[in-house]
Amino acid sequence: MEKQVLDFVKEKTKALIAAPSCCKEAKEAAENWLAAIGTEKEAEETRKYIAELEEDLVSIDSLIELAESELGQKIFGENAKNVAEQGRKAKEAGAKNCFCDACAAVEAILSKKAEMLA
Repeated sequence: MEKQVLDFVKEKTKALIAAPSCCKEAKEAAENWLAAIGTEKEAEETRKYIAELEEDLVSIDSLIELAESELGQKIFGENAKNVAEQGRKAKEAGAKNCFCDACAAVEAILSKKAEMLA
């Protein structure tokens, strides 16, 4: 992996780990990938990391659906209606995925998928 791509993905990976909305599985995959950089396990952990990120990325439609659900009310509380509305506005503006810090980091990392796997 080129140094510029590696540096970008490392930066976004650290942002993902720090994101309050990052799930346990993504955080673990991110930490495993960081630990594997420069080792014989790097390629394998890169594939595992990408697979986990692809699984965890939330579509904008799923975000809206969640925010409007009973579970969404529990997760977002009084802010659930605002999240749903922000989701609809983001979708109208062309967004395909959730805009939380974790999903934004995942989307950025996945934009380098081809370079990561090369």
